[in-house]
Amino acid sequence: MYVNKVLAALVLCGFILANCSSTENSTASENLAITEVTAVPSMEELAARGAYLVEIMGCNDCHSPKIITDQGPVPDPKRLLSGHPANEKLANLADPSVLEDYAIFNMGLTAAVGPWGTTFAANLTPDDTGIGNWSFEQFGKALREGKSKGLDGARDLLPPMPSQNFRNLADEDLRAIWAYLRSLPAIQNVVPNPMPPAS
Repeated sequence: MYVNKVLAALVLCGFILANCSSTENSTASENLAITEVTAVPSMEELAARGAYLVEIMGCNDCHSPKIITDQGPVPDPKRLLSGHPANEKLANLADPSVLEDYAIFNMGLTAAVGPWGTTFAANLTPDDTGIGNWSFEQFGKALREGKSKGLDGARDLLPPMPSQNFRNLADEDLRAIWAYLRSLPAIQNVVPNPMPPAS
């Protein structure tokens, strides 16, 4: 009889310990799941991710005016992503027939001339002459759908803007790029409108 009571007590203790352990594990799992779902990156974290994406996507290649160095053109840190400088003159092509086989960039890579005409890289800073009064939705439409100023019914963005490369850009990456661009200093620079091809 004593042995039966001891066995019953051991079984009861084992059951209680197993139940407590199971409850602790499920609570820990639930807490982990809640933490994963509710963790939202800060604006600083989003902007840092956006800076990384802008760097690897080559946005500075066209949208940032350059400083010419011994190593070639490099983005001017004082004018990052401010687009083609409004006061910069372009060379006059003596023989426009060369454009039948080539596209030509200016020294800063912010203007391009080709069969489509002449295009100028946009100001992406949060100034009103850039994207300062754009909505996030407009930014997404411009980047993913290649629509000028992100507006329905607007003209398509012209080469060399590679909008087709960004059609499947993930929402979180789009938000990160937006956060980074909004964190830049606002630079006033009215970029010229595209020009049609020379006749």
